[in-house]
Amino acid sequence: MSGVIDHFQDAWKELSAPGSGFAMTDTEVRGVRMRVFEQVPSDMREIWELATLHGDKRYIVYEDEAYSYAETAVSVRALAHHLREVHGVGSGDRVGIAMRNYPEWVISYWAIAALGAAAVGLNAWWTGPEMEFGLADSRPKVLICDEERLERVIPHLDALRAEEPMHLLVVRSQMELPEEAARWEEVIDPLRAPSELPPAEIHPDDDVTIFYTSGTTGNPKGAQLTHRGSVHNLFNIVFMTMTAAVAQAKADAANGTQSGEPAADAPLVFMAPTPLFHVTACNCVLHPVTLLGAKLVLTRKWDPGRALELIERERVTNLSGVPTMSRELLAHPDWETRDTSSLKALTGGGAPVPPDLVEKIDDALPGGMPSTGYGLTETHGVLTINMAALYLSKPSSCGPIVPTVDAKVVDDLGNDLPEGSVGQLCVKGPIVIKGYINRPEESAEAIKDGWFNTGDIARIDEDGFVFIVDRAKDMVLRGGENVYCSEVEAAIYAHPEVAEVAVFGLPDERLGEEVAAAVVLRPDSGLTGDDLRAYLAPLISKQKIPTKISFRADPLPQNANGKFLKRQLRDEMIAAS
Repeated sequence: MSGVIDHFQDAWKELSAPGSGFAMTDTEVRGVRMRVFEQVPSDMREIWELATLHGDKRYIVYEDEAYSYAETAVSVRALAHHLREVHGVGSGDRVGIAMRNYPEWVISYWAIAALGAAAVGLNAWWTGPEMEFGLADSRPKVLICDEERLERVIPHLDALRAEEPMHLLVVRSQMELPEEAARWEEVIDPLRAPSELPPAEIHPDDDVTIFYTSGTTGNPKGAQLTHRGSVHNLFNIVFMTMTAAVAQAKADAANGTQSGEPAADAPLVFMAPTPLFHVTACNCVLHPVTLLGAKLVLTRKWDPGRALELIERERVTNLSGVPTMSRELLAHPDWETRDTSSLKALTGGGAPVPPDLVEKIDDALPGGMPSTGYGLTETHGVLTINMAALYLSKPSSCGPIVPTVDAKVVDDLGNDLPEGSVGQLCVKGPIVIKGYINRPEESAEAIKDGWFNTGDIARIDEDGFVFIVDRAKDMVLRGGENVYCSEVEAAIYAHPEVAEVAVFGLPDERLGEEVAAAVVLRPDSGLTGDDLRAYLAPLISKQKIPTKISFRADPLPQNANGKFLKRQLRDEMIAAS
């Protein structure tokens, strides 16, 4: 084990040495000194401009559709000019994106970023009221949406437009459109697209994306992701991947063996089955794919059988999803009959990867490698990456901290703890978000002197590897989606027959955790679990609705501070199942 770690540390020093492509320096970012790469693009527009050099290489595959980099670039230019010339979108403005993982999501993202505006990635699972909140909070000049999201927004349009105008650009829809709306195909004409992007002035710390993360107090919070943070997350990923590859080569040379890494000229093909409105698919898959000139495979929805069909057809090399997806692929009956020999990496993120799954992936991918990462919306993507031999040596760890981030663990009072101690994980670096829109107090509370408290309980070992022990935040991590218990509790409490409720997570083999609730009803209530779920359906997203509900006759147990004893309730529900 120590040999693998030594090779990794040697590779790290070589790749980040002064004068190298990953050399780092200290600079001031928003008033705080932090470590940054010396030689990286200053904004995401530059990343896209580099990507257009890939020309006729295939870029996006969506089900049976395919688009090259050149074709996508034409559509990006057409959309960027439409947004600028028709709607006046520019630096500091916002444009909402609400749709499935369609190619139009990718086109919209790059067009918005190239203008210096911020793309507001709205959760496609949100209900109408949740969509209304996100749009009222972010106030985009334009909302680019598909038919499903349009149907949810229409009942709230008048209220939203009463404050400020909001134009709609609708993709893949034949339904009758409301006022101030246009169809994508009517305004995005590749034959008339200008040959250049509109000019734009972009500062590295301007917002490039607003992604919503569930709030502990109920409503989601719009996290402000910057150009600098997104670029550094991208190059952190590239650095960690290259370092692991160099370390593997060193280990092979020392052992006289040869790894199964793909040849340098083997085409990279990534499948992104998780939603693009999350940093996992957007910042950690779309961005690297685009920079490297790789191919991105998208699906309408997750289906392991269809995924295996596309893996075979498109020769997918990397699949980045939540651990559940890797487990479902390996367990699917078609795994034995489909040609999956191109797969070199099944990546798990968004939830802890059980050690047994690490071994299963390693066994199933001859010459391939399991990998995982840990991060948050508030860190633009990854804080740690663990892969290949490193992962096999420490399968319970989410990996070492990425190079441009400092990390520490602190006690409940904020005091630094010594190496190896268990405490709250705090991080500082250019990948920490600027803050939350319209939430100055919560932003100041979350980020102090540049340090962001992740809310996760962790320890960092002598090799710098992070082990997540528990979560400090009151949330359920369901299939990679953060479900904050207070938000679900608030929705349940709105039912007039509910007296008390506590929401918590129960272990689930497929999703990691499932949402559960212990409920005390008011006298003479005949409310059932199905009744309550039906009541919640229009209020909160499907994944937040408890699948297991326990109705109790006695009041919920409390501690001395009046807080419900959720761990006790959880244990009781597990024992009763």
